[in-house]
Amino acid sequence: MNVLFEEDGGFKAGAVMADNDSSLQIEMPSGKRSKIKAATVLLRFDKPAPAALLEQAAPLAEGIEADFLWECVSDGEFSFLDFARDYYGREPAPGEATAVLLALHAAPVYFHRKGKGRFRKAPADILAAALANLEKKRQQALAIEGWIAELKAFHLPPEIATLSDALLYAPDRNRPETKAFEAACAATGLTAAQLLFRCGAIKSAYHLHYRRFLHEQFPKGTGFPVVEPPAAPADLARADVRAFSIDDAHTTEIDDALSVVELPGVGTRIGIHIAAPGLAIEHGSPLDGIARARLSTVYMPGNKITMLPDAVVQNYTLAGGVDCPAVSLYLTVNEALEIVDHESRLEIVHIAANLRHHEVEPWFNEDTVDGPLPDQPFKDELLYLWHFANACEGRRGKPSAIQGVHDYNFAIVGDLADPEACTVEIVERKRGSPLDKLVAELMIVANSIWGGLLAEKNIACLYRAQSQGKARMTTSPLPHEGLGVPQYAWMTSPLRRYCDLINQWQLIACLRGEAPPFARKSAELFGAMRDFEQTYAAYGDFQRVMERYWCLRWLQQHGIAEIDATVRREQLVKLDHLPLLLRVPSLPADLAPGQRVHLAVAEIDLLAPELSCRFVGLLGEQDLAEALEEEEQ
Repeated sequence: MNVLFEEDGGFKAGAVMADNDSSLQIEMPSGKRSKIKAATVLLRFDKPAPAALLEQAAPLAEGIEADFLWECVSDGEFSFLDFARDYYGREPAPGEATAVLLALHAAPVYFHRKGKGRFRKAPADILAAALANLEKKRQQALAIEGWIAELKAFHLPPEIATLSDALLYAPDRNRPETKAFEAACAATGLTAAQLLFRCGAIKSAYHLHYRRFLHEQFPKGTGFPVVEPPAAPADLARADVRAFSIDDAHTTEIDDALSVVELPGVGTRIGIHIAAPGLAIEHGSPLDGIARARLSTVYMPGNKITMLPDAVVQNYTLAGGVDCPAVSLYLTVNEALEIVDHESRLEIVHIAANLRHHEVEPWFNEDTVDGPLPDQPFKDELLYLWHFANACEGRRGKPSAIQGVHDYNFAIVGDLADPEACTVEIVERKRGSPLDKLVAELMIVANSIWGGLLAEKNIACLYRAQSQGKARMTTSPLPHEGLGVPQYAWMTSPLRRYCDLINQWQLIACLRGEAPPFARKSAELFGAMRDFEQTYAAYGDFQRVMERYWCLRWLQQHGIAEIDATVRREQLVKLDHLPLLLRVPSLPADLAPGQRVHLAVAEIDLLAPELSCRFVGLLGEQDLAEALEEEEQ
């Protein structure tokens, strides 16, 4: 005796070795023996052999049309064996009965299963809807095949062209267009960006990177809502100083300015004047909402996305020739260049000039500061502040800038609406110049003193702490080991960073003797700190991507085929005169940090953006100290 039974959603046949009331011992055609439940048995037969049953039934089932079966079956539940008798008009052979079973099972749209070997025909309306859905899927499958063929030939179907951004940044994998596109990517071995570029959907790698960033960080666009810039307070005292700022040529959000006044018989009073949007922008106001959403200005070569609307920036930037509201820190400094007293004020400060690096550094630099300076505006103030900065650096025991490290200024010439037509100029500038040092040291002094003032008054503040080489934001006044100060709070860039604006609100409240906007352990303050850290890091990553892109464009623009570099560690090198780090797999494994190497440019991929280089040979002597110093930045 043989049986046909159901197991794991399929049909199998085997010879019966033992038959009990509730179970059977069977032997499969493969020789394997197993135990099955009697309830799973659908048909008992003597012939043919179990192995031949399904072989006979399968071709018979293929010849049975589901439409015809559905027309023949009456409403109500039925057994496949009873229907097989009606279908053949006689007692069916085991193979014929099995063929009907297979045909019914293979047509779930037409016949709904109701138990062991039992079915029910689908109602006419449900069948019509199911058949329409099947036809839709068939047409969709044909469309997908057509789209894949077009994409593989690097032609962009219009249905996919409208989804270019979504396919790059947020693909909906339930859409047939996405399925076709990803299948084409797999078939061609290209990334989504590469395939769209080959198909002409991406006109520029620049727009690819920029639009990806906007999609992630500015999904609603970069435009500002219409907001009336708040007026500065009219009751502020006027400072009796001639202040000046020091910035690069492209800075428009000028947050800080300096002043120097001699105090006969006492020493000198140094003024550190910080733009004060916090005097007019109220916590909880629409402008606060804008700044809270953006959290920082976004910087990139040739462009930026400001934290605050331009009209607000223009009202509070420390522009030359303008009287500006400011939070000022005055340091009383004796002849030994020691700070003997300090005082903070809210006031109006006249900004006499905006000094620019490219104008001042030719006559005020590390080669000229020890000799007589030319007769230039603010030369005496700059020289005094330079000596004071050196004294501050010495007291901290930490350098204000890592020696040997360079900054890089990018200038994009042309209209970024057509980035392919733009050219890039990259100027290498050694960090730690006299101008850099005096500004950095005075900002460290201000951020440390004001952070300490808020800690002393038990007023909440966002601090920047560093221990064991790791910097982080915190609400506790912890030491910043890298700067050598007991506490450090970002307060000197309120036009550009939301954490500085928060701290300025807290400082203003402290100086006015008012309740601060943020209480200690405020959930809102912790949320702002968390969001700022994450967003600020994302903005920094984007800036590095864009700098990398323009570095690659610079290499293309100048036709650079070979370039020198310095080994950082293992296979990592830094290219000369560019802020570009990359791995060179062909580099010899035994090279020490600081070893100079000569490389050949192998491939430039602006879409990644990535650069591949090949090791050519060694250069000169090692400069281990410089390499290690750069490694620490």
